[in-house]
Amino acid sequence: MNPTTRYRIGVDVGGTFTDLICVTSEGELVLDKTPSTLDDQSRGVMNGIGELAQRFGLTRSEFCAHVDIVVHGTTTGDNTMIEMNGAPTGLLVTEGHRDEIELRRCHKEEIWDPSAPGPTPIARRRARIAIPQRTNYVGESVLALDEDAVRGGVRRLRALGVESIAVMYLFSFVSPDDELRTREIVLEEFPEVANITLSHEVMPRGPEFERVSTTLVNAYLAPKLAGYIGNLESELRAAGFAGPLLIMQSTGGVMPPDYVARRAVNVLASGPTGGVMGATVSASMAGIDDFVAVDMGGTSYDLCLVRGGRPEIKTDWNWRYRYYIGMPMVDVQSVGAGGGSIARVRQGALLVGPESAGSTPGPVAYGRGGTRPTVTDADAVLGYLPPTGFAGGRMSLDVDAARVAIERDVADPLGLDLTEAAWGIERIVNANMANATRKVLAGYGADPRGLSLIAYGGNGPVHAWAIASELGIERIVVPKSAPAFSALGVLVADYVVDIVRSYVTPLSLLDVTRMRTLLHELLAEANKELEPAGLDSDSIEICLFAQMCYPGQNFDMSVPLTEGIGLDEAHLLDLAERFHAQHADERGFSFVNQQPLVRGARLTARGRTQKPSRLAAIGTVADAATARIDTRSAYFGEWIDTPVYDGTTLGAGARIEGPALIQEAFTVVVVPPTMRADLDDLGNYVLTAR
Repeated sequence: MNPTTRYRIGVDVGGTFTDLICVTSEGELVLDKTPSTLDDQSRGVMNGIGELAQRFGLTRSEFCAHVDIVVHGTTTGDNTMIEMNGAPTGLLVTEGHRDEIELRRCHKEEIWDPSAPGPTPIARRRARIAIPQRTNYVGESVLALDEDAVRGGVRRLRALGVESIAVMYLFSFVSPDDELRTREIVLEEFPEVANITLSHEVMPRGPEFERVSTTLVNAYLAPKLAGYIGNLESELRAAGFAGPLLIMQSTGGVMPPDYVARRAVNVLASGPTGGVMGATVSASMAGIDDFVAVDMGGTSYDLCLVRGGRPEIKTDWNWRYRYYIGMPMVDVQSVGAGGGSIARVRQGALLVGPESAGSTPGPVAYGRGGTRPTVTDADAVLGYLPPTGFAGGRMSLDVDAARVAIERDVADPLGLDLTEAAWGIERIVNANMANATRKVLAGYGADPRGLSLIAYGGNGPVHAWAIASELGIERIVVPKSAPAFSALGVLVADYVVDIVRSYVTPLSLLDVTRMRTLLHELLAEANKELEPAGLDSDSIEICLFAQMCYPGQNFDMSVPLTEGIGLDEAHLLDLAERFHAQHADERGFSFVNQQPLVRGARLTARGRTQKPSRLAAIGTVADAATARIDTRSAYFGEWIDTPVYDGTTLGAGARIEGPALIQEAFTVVVVPPTMRADLDDLGNYVLTAR
């Protein structure tokens, strides 16, 4: 043990595996994977940290004492929404708007099915309490808060067994006094309540449906998320860790636990977002600006379009788990296609996913009690995966058991032979992923043929060639750290604060002094949130925006305030022209003769964090022939005796002609006969046509 070595750890909890990546102060990069423990994710995280410690010849306590920082992307929020097992939640809402959440802005996923049920309610109707009070759009009290009604409502919620309370009053984002007073009353009547979420703190802008939905989701998630993060932090402290714990947000940045506990809704999709941020950093280092990032893990396939070196971020119409989330989110889309996706025959048709075997019992080949064939079983039967030395040498695959399961559940019912059945599973899951990618790209008007494909996750390198072939993409980039790339992404992510203040007025009536006051308040709040990070002022980038729309529009857009806090009346005409031009560029039309409406001010602050000089550990063998370790029969439309290479020894400049199987510690890079793979000096396999 070198007593001067320090460590930085990134962690991403997936549905099947918990991925960890560690960067040492000497620049060494080590990745590891351990089965996720979804009943208590912190156990899997601590197990993984213990395994990392063993890699360095240390006990867990010795290792944790030398860890400077732990950055975590968690699926706790996503799993809670999938399973709908969050905290029992109640709602205090302006009288007359009790059923706002049910109206859903007329959004219905099954528009041709009049009997299709709505989403599982976060707050039952009996737990939604109407409170007499009213504030108008300029913040004036029209009807005073009925404090007796609040007290009675809180007592009712307490009797109903509610643990978390959401509060949403009309125009509280202009004048929050009634919501703040309501919190005081709730604490007087119900001091043991687990969480109180005020709408003006979570989403300080309109419209009201979007705000009540976001507020309810936050209240529903907050107790469970706070409990999980608190438990993890306690276990880390008990193990000797004294540094900061940071949590990945859906905006693409990280923040400390107390910030996240107040804005629990911000962690939805934080793990997949980490992968996108890792891909963005990796692509930037490789000089790639336009690409689609795809992450195929054990449970899901996540994808995101990145253009100009920046991931697409959606600021409106963000629906997650049938609820609207009124927060900016990196636009990561997911489908149920992963290594654990179960293959089955129904009514004579072969279906793959979205149901997953997860890590327990897992694919049949894992030998953990799984009985239903999965994509991983098909990968093993088709020769892509090594029967021994799998998962960093910790597992052996029972390929014979996988063959039996595929024959029983797929081949025999369809009258196919084993190879046809396994190849059918492969083709269907690849088509599902390619179709999902095509749909996202079409929504942004992006042609896949002009993009690169950056593939990661444990299964991404295995299937990247087939996805790219379906889409017509000619260049594939597979980082050597791909199996734990989301963990790497959260480790290299920046601190991000994204806050809004509401001010609704026609642009011609804008009070510039009031707008500047709002901007100063935003700057003060951002500095307060970033202060604990101890960042150098030179590493903080701050952008100011005016939230603007046309009259009658429900969704505004962020227009850069290039003048900053120096905004004055002379700049308003330029601001209007920028809005019209941006609206035409992003939404395809503009009304240049119509006066825009200002709906608020927005600030985004990004605190740059330390990035490792290299995002993967690479070997020293430049002559690929010397890294060849085996030959295995693999299927590429026909069975081919395929060379197998030890990827852990390959160094920069190595070139491998397809067909080939490059075995890394926790994945296999599959190179089809039509492609070659070149390993660059950054640790990326670049696959191109031969």
